[in-house]
Amino acid sequence: MSTASNMHFGKVAVLMGGSSAERAISLMSGQGVLAALRSQGVDAHAFDPQQQSLWALREQGFARCFIALHGRHGEDGTVQGALELLGIPYTGSGVMASSIAVDKVMTKRIWLAQGLPTPAYRVLPANAPDSAAITQIPAELGLPLIVKPPHEGSSIGVSKVQSAAQMQAAFDLAARYDNQVLCEQFIDGAELTCPVIGSGDHARALPVVRIQAPYGAYDYQNKYFTDVVKYHCPSGLPAALEQALQTLVLAAYRALGCRGWGRADLMLRASDQQPFLLEMNTSPGMTSHSLVPMSARADGISYEALCVRLLADAALDSPLLKGGAA
Repeated sequence: MSTASNMHFGKVAVLMGGSSAERAISLMSGQGVLAALRSQGVDAHAFDPQQQSLWALREQGFARCFIALHGRHGEDGTVQGALELLGIPYTGSGVMASSIAVDKVMTKRIWLAQGLPTPAYRVLPANAPDSAAITQIPAELGLPLIVKPPHEGSSIGVSKVQSAAQMQAAFDLAARYDNQVLCEQFIDGAELTCPVIGSGDHARALPVVRIQAPYGAYDYQNKYFTDVVKYHCPSGLPAALEQALQTLVLAAYRALGCRGWGRADLMLRASDQQPFLLEMNTSPGMTSHSLVPMSARADGISYEALCVRLLADAALDSPLLKGGAA
């Protein structure tokens, strides 16, 4: 798409920042997207929903939005719903898919109903939990296991529990961020991620990225602020296995009703090469360390071209509302 034709997008808001625990990462993603779109001739502007009312999008004449928000109040269907009411097309999944995918428990339930593999799990309430239930989790899921808040991303509030004595502290950490605590079977093997772009029958999976973190510590700090993690793309996996993983990820993406773009995180069990789906990100990171741009580059798509492509796919769940409610 030429630079001149990119002006036809009209005035574009890059939504970044917001109020979630991932605000800092969202600002990094948003600034990258903003610079990329401007370099391609797009009339793009930064817009932080924490600092301005979304109604200002209509007042200021924005024609479409690139959502670079992460986590709650950005990736969970709330902003998507507001944009539906305003009639402003936006990037990424719609209201329902966004609200489901941000909830790792609901995502698992749908995947399991569709026969898609995901680690075994238990869910506990964050407030006034039964202490006996907490101590019982290692016996049910085995050790080690993962404890996390099911509505957060970027590894915020996540613990790897190696012994039953660590369960309470892991639970307390996750409970700081959510009203539920997700306890999940640990899968010993390679950590992978696979982006998807497009919608419906036209959706396609990009190359798989294999993540190699020191001592398996692919945490918040190592994801965004160090260079100790090694990323392999091409993944180095056998071609047939990579293709099977891409097919699985597409099925997972479609099962949730995703559109536009997304990124599935998986584990590949070392003992038998069985994949397990962990989560679907509907507004993935777009920072210098982010994995969707890395995978896209391996597919011959530059960061700038990726941003323009995603913006071109901006849409509404209810296109008849385009132009805003009366």
